[in-house]
Amino acid sequence: MTHAPGPTTVPARHAKAFSVDRGQVIKVINTHGQQVLDTWAFNRADLGEHLSMEHTRSFNSAIYVAIGQRLVTNLRRPILTVLEDTSPGRHDTLLCACNKAVYAELGCTVYHRNCDDNLHEALAELGLSVAHTPAPLNLFMNIPVNGDGTIERLPPASAPGDFVLFRAELDLIVVFSACPQDITTINAGRPTDAHVAILDAERTRPRA
Repeated sequence: MTHAPGPTTVPARHAKAFSVDRGQVIKVINTHGQQVLDTWAFNRADLGEHLSMEHTRSFNSAIYVAIGQRLVTNLRRPILTVLEDTSPGRHDTLLCACNKAVYAELGCTVYHRNCDDNLHEALAELGLSVAHTPAPLNLFMNIPVNGDGTIERLPPASAPGDFVLFRAELDLIVVFSACPQDITTINAGRPTDAHVAILDAERTRPRA
């Protein structure tokens, strides 16, 4: 499968799913800065095998992801490798995707778009579905962990144009949700769009 080099927009508050071949490179661009992208990856041949945050934390003995690290599935097989990261490297692996219950807790009395629903909407656009929502990799989400085990929710430290490059280690379906959170500081209160480019292996160092 070959993709045009130009990036695809992930609209603010919505998600986009992509089919990616093993060996291709995924460039995730924080176009305007300070936008979180909830990220999922599924084995294209078996959607029951997916990127797993708990297995990745165990595999790497770390709660953050860094250049050179492999991210693994719920079967502990490599699914993505981090090739490059021009951001400060703050990517959360701990928190769940925002969902209807979260916004109800925050006082919303009408429907609020959320990353949980966004995942399933994006998959449905490809004629696909999964039975549950795996915990996402929250790209650019700034959630420092304090010495006493508590966490903070800070605005992303990423700047406009910062990007992360991943190599696909399996044939994948990947989904990126431009998080709709506009009540807390997660997106600095200002959800925006972002961009994703699927590149062939020889383009592992594309221009930003």
